Amino acid sequence: MTDLMEAVTSLAKRRGIAFQSAEIYGGLRSSWDYGPLGVELRRNIRNAWWRANVQLRDDVVGVEAAVITSPKVWQASGHLETFHDPLVECTNCHQRFREDHLQLSANADGIVLCPNCGGAEFTEPKQFNLMLKTFLGPIEDDDAIAYLRPETAQGMFVNFPAIQAVARKKLPFGIAQVGKSFRNEITPGNFIFRTREFEQMEMEFFVEPGTDDEWFAYWVERRMNWYLDLGVSKEKLRLRPHETEELAHYAKAATDVEYEFPFGWQELEGIANRTDFDLNAHQAASGEDLTYFDQEKEERYLPFVIEPAVGVDRALLTFLLDAYRVEEVPTAKGDTDKRTVLGLHRDLAPIKVAVLPLSRNEKLVPEARRVHDLVKPEWITQYDDAGAIGRRYRRQDEVGTPFCVTVDFDSLDDAQVTVRERDSMAQERLPIANLVAYLKDQL
Repeated sequence: MTDLMEAVTSLAKRRGIAFQSAEIYGGLRSSWDYGPLGVELRRNIRNAWWRANVQLRDDVVGVEAAVITSPKVWQASGHLETFHDPLVECTNCHQRFREDHLQLSANADGIVLCPNCGGAEFTEPKQFNLMLKTFLGPIEDDDAIAYLRPETAQGMFVNFPAIQAVARKKLPFGIAQVGKSFRNEITPGNFIFRTREFEQMEMEFFVEPGTDDEWFAYWVERRMNWYLDLGVSKEKLRLRPHETEELAHYAKAATDVEYEFPFGWQELEGIANRTDFDLNAHQAASGEDLTYFDQEKEERYLPFVIEPAVGVDRALLTFLLDAYRVEEVPTAKGDTDKRTVLGLHRDLAPIKVAVLPLSRNEKLVPEARRVHDLVKPEWITQYDDAGAIGRRYRRQDEVGTPFCVTVDFDSLDDAQVTVRERDSMAQERLPIANLVAYLKDQL
């Protein structure tokens, strides 16, 4: 399993999915920059999430709230008081760790050893606030303190009455948001699994109190099915309901969608029943009325909220790990060769179509360019003419490109191209005039 993590991390760096941030200066721990393929893969993940949860629904609308907002928001939400992790320090090497993460690495005798030096002595745990602090204005004093948001949720809660009014939505309805969040994690790591800067896809679904249990079960099932529909292996996914003692201070119930990563079963997405905690807290702190008027019942109440929340980065890592495979394939010489394949769902693949001229022959190139000009307005595509055709197929397989279109010398006479499908490697000859329609049908 460790080999899988190393292979995917290596592929991601080599093929331009993710790079260490500021690597020429030695990098910054847990900070990653996304390259050309990573940008497209992230965009496709966001689009797939938005399509499933907003575009195809009549009961969810979007918002983009500010990253930096009033500190009063975080005071009312409880983040300044309760958004902590237990921190311990190794007394030998003075490295600091999350206590709950160290407990998971205890040996067979139940002894926890320092991952850095092997020591077994740690300080007493103290609570470490995960909020990233900054200052607004020219003077860095207490009055200028602000925070980078640790979650996108609060921007949806404080905007609830305004959005409900302008969208003219009746309960139940949701507000969705995709955006950056920041947490001063004590022990980030495992490539892009846990970072201090990350992007969330989050929704607050507002419901009538008393119907929240039903809606909670609905969203747990729906969110699990999203991953299955995008091709994630069913045997590598599971649902883990939270025990009462591990629930967040705002939650009535919570269930994680977990994935079996190379480093163990870990949370991929969390679905929580936040009750009316947040709206109640902001109503009390602001003095503003955040209730909903139910016209049918002719009464006002604070809605309960169901929250599905997942990180784009963690979802991307999941899709990469689950799609990665190495296969043995027959060669023209009668023996076998190995090919690396990212079997990404076609909706997620960063490049949808690659156009490959058989060679750089001066007669062939203009026709290949013409074919590329036909497909690139429709999808993210790539024109690749470097190296043997077999090697170019392997390059596209490695980044998950569903279709390769080969332009050969026969194309100059019959106006046809060869289309190769990634998973089956099946090839089909078809007229250039039909190419876009064929690919649209497949994609």
